This record gives sequence, C-alpha cells and structure tokens, in this order.
Amino acid sequence: MEKFKAIINNQEIESNSWLDIMDPTTDEVYAQVSALSAQEIDSAFKAAKAAQKKWEAIGIEKRTEFLIRWRDLLLKNEEDLATTMMHEIAKAYKDCLTEVRRTAEYIDLTISEYNDLQVLTFDKNSKGVTEDIVAEYKRIAKGVGVGISPFNYPINLAVSKLAPGLLTGNTFVFKPATQGSVVGIKIGQLAIEAGIPAGVLNVVTGRGRDIGDVIVTNPLIDFISFTGSVPVGRRLMEISSSKDLVLELGGKDAAILLDEHNLENIAKDIVAGAFSYSGQRCTAIKRVITTDNIADKITPLIKAEVAKLTVGLPNENPIITPMIDKKSADFVTDLINDAVKKGATLVYGGTRDKNLLQPTLLDNVTVEMNVAWEEPFGPVLPIIRINEIEDMISVANKSNFGLQTSIYSKDVDLAYKVAEQLEVGTVNINRRTQRGPDVLPFLGVKDSGFGVQGIKETILSTTRYRGIIIKK
Repeated sequence: MEKFKAIINNQEIESNSWLDIMDPTTDEVYAQVSALSAQEIDSAFKAAKAAQKKWEAIGIEKRTEFLIRWRDLLLKNEEDLATTMMHEIAKAYKDCLTEVRRTAEYIDLTISEYNDLQVLTFDKNSKGVTEDIVAEYKRIAKGVGVGISPFNYPINLAVSKLAPGLLTGNTFVFKPATQGSVVGIKIGQLAIEAGIPAGVLNVVTGRGRDIGDVIVTNPLIDFISFTGSVPVGRRLMEISSSKDLVLELGGKDAAILLDEHNLENIAKDIVAGAFSYSGQRCTAIKRVITTDNIADKITPLIKAEVAKLTVGLPNENPIITPMIDKKSADFVTDLINDAVKKGATLVYGGTRDKNLLQPTLLDNVTVEMNVAWEEPFGPVLPIIRINEIEDMISVANKSNFGLQTSIYSKDVDLAYKVAEQLEVGTVNINRRTQRGPDVLPFLGVKDSGFGVQGIKETILSTTRYRGIIIKK
C-alpha cells in the first residue's frame, strides 16, 4: 500500500500517524496519507507566512509562468490523476479526465481575467477630484489563505481556489477532503515540479477531529475558502468570525416546470442535471416541482431517461457509480424509504448493492417527506406536485438552501418574473442547474453559502485595494 506524505515548505513530512483512504468501490484501503498534528499544521502556516511577501514581490510575470507550467504538468499527468480520482472518489474515469482538462482551462481563464483587471486611477478629470490630486488603487494580495476542497471535484475545486490566489501573490495552506487527499497531495507535488517556491503552497492532511479547528483559527490566516457540508461551514463561521470567508455549502436545487412545452427534451435535461456523478453535486437537480397535469406527462418521460442511465464501476465509465461511502448511501436509502412509507410512488429504482444505488425516481412526494427538504447528495429525484405558481415559489423558497433553480417554460417573460421571486444565488431558464461557464459568478444564499466564487470573484476575494494618493 502506497503512503503519501503531506507537503510543508516543499518538504514531505515524515508522519508518526497515518490516515486510511478508502476505495469506495471495494471498501478496501486504497492508500494512506499523513495524519498531521496541530503542531505540524502550525508549521505550515509559519511557512506560508514566511514565503508570502517574497512570492508577491517576484511579480505577476513569474507567477504567471509558474501557473502555466503547473497547468502543463496537470495535463501531462492527466491519466495518473484521473486514475487516482477514480479510486479515491469512485467517479467515472472519463469524467475524471474531463475534470483535469477543465481545470487546465480554468488556469488559462484565470490568467486572462487577471490581465483584464484595471488599476483604478483618479485625477482632475474624475468627478469630485481636485486638480492637485492623483490617486491610484491597485489590488494586492491579502496574504495567507486557507483552501479547503470537497471530495466530489478534488482537482477542479482545489485549483479554482488556489490558482487565482497564487496568481495574485497569496500563499496557501491547502486541506483536501479526506477522500481526495491523495490527488490533493499529487497536485501539490506537481506544483513543486513546476517550480513553486518553498512555503507558497502547503498541502496538509489529517483527521478532522484533530486538526479541523486548528486549520481555520490560526492567527496567521488572512482569508478562507471552503467548499463542503453545512454543519462544517456553520462551525467554521462560528470559530473564525474574524477571517474573510467564502463558503459554498450545498443545495436543494429545484426544476420548476411551468408548461408542457418541449417535455421530451426537458426530461433529458432534468435527468442529466439530477444524476451525473450519482447526484453527488451541489448543483444537481434535487427536486422537480410542477402541476398534476404536467407531472402526469413528464414522469413517464423522466422514467424512460432514468432507465437508460448506465450503472457500474468507475472504470466502466457509467453515469451511476458507487457513492462515496456507506454512510452516504444509507442516508439516501433512508430518504427513499421514508418517502415510500409516507405515500410516495416509487417509479423507478430504490435498490442498492453496498454503496451502489440504482437511480431512483419518486412521484407524489409531499412536503411531509424528508426527501422534499433534505439534500440527498445521491441518485434520487423526487417529483412534487403543486398546481399554483405562487405555491411552487413558496415551496421552493421554504428550503434552507438557496443555491440554484431551473425554470422551464416557453414563456420566458413569465419565467423571468418567477425567477425574480426565488431566493437563490442563480436561476437558470430553460437549462439545468450547473456550475459554469467558469467565468460566471457562482454563489448561494441561506445555507448554500456566503460570498461569491467564480474566476474574477475569486481574484477579488483573495485581494484588497491599496490606494496611493499623490498631492502635486
């Protein structure tokens, strides 16, 4: 069994303790990573702090050159990275390759977006500025950042935090999700190969109970970017209130159908939005809200599309793969059983083999059922029948989540009016909920998050203005 060591100050850390990384497909130990102590985490922050000013001072050209070399190494090693992800998180191999390639594109877009940023200049031609004043406001690095990524996109959602911050002169302590730690260490190794100076990117791993609070409360932290669960996000807000935070915590994204236009294509879009990577996505469609008449017509169409979904092991490149662990599979199973017990119709699926759940479609789901409100993070889609638009909006907004919603209608003006009443970060009209294109802002409200992600927004959130005012 291979062991992977955490990286602090460009050095592999000899650990006295190791953390097992399980393969969700076999439920066997795939690898081990360092289980760092609180003292070792503290040393990572000291290394990041010591390196930050020098990293910022080398200039944007050299930092850009590093990112380009890092991008090239990610692509050069895409097969190894994809294979590692496949074993760590049970994602289909082809989807893992796609993630690596999307991440490389993200780096290119980050460089382009940064180059488009303008220095703010004020002089006698600016409103309210006297002739004897010239002022310049430039964005500079905040300092030391913490990046904490989730299991489901362990490369893309890591690099989307790191690349903009590194480009702008920040240094990082990066904590990958436990399932995702091996590939997290590997992208750190590739950063070293690309020539990143010591201390600029430190990759730390370990048990949450030992280092969770330590990672987000260190006094050297200037900002934190976290993607993960609501309970952890809430805990983070409680104990790190003095830090700049960006949080992305999940969703209960609804697809609201307002009319019967184009139902066959809508069914395809909903199924793609609900079930890719077994529904283990914050932007997955997690409930359909529509009228009785429309539900009667679209439910058979959705069922037919669900029946086409391939189910199997990640190396077979199916749509539905084993869930990340038994606990997650148990949670989804409990939601299905609760709904059926309370009167929901099991239209398709409902069975499982260990962590591998069949894609499941439920009809006649009511607000009394847990699946109407809980985020399953798994392959189950409930259909909720509501006959008045006002009531659809009300049920959609009663969720504690507020990430995204899809509205399907031939009447775009009506869809827009409904969109303006929804308490979410983003509304998609006639397309499924999804993250991207990556240049767009990505945000949630309520329990779905705090702050804004996206390439430009991450550049802004990892920097601050420095103003210089000259009196002539």
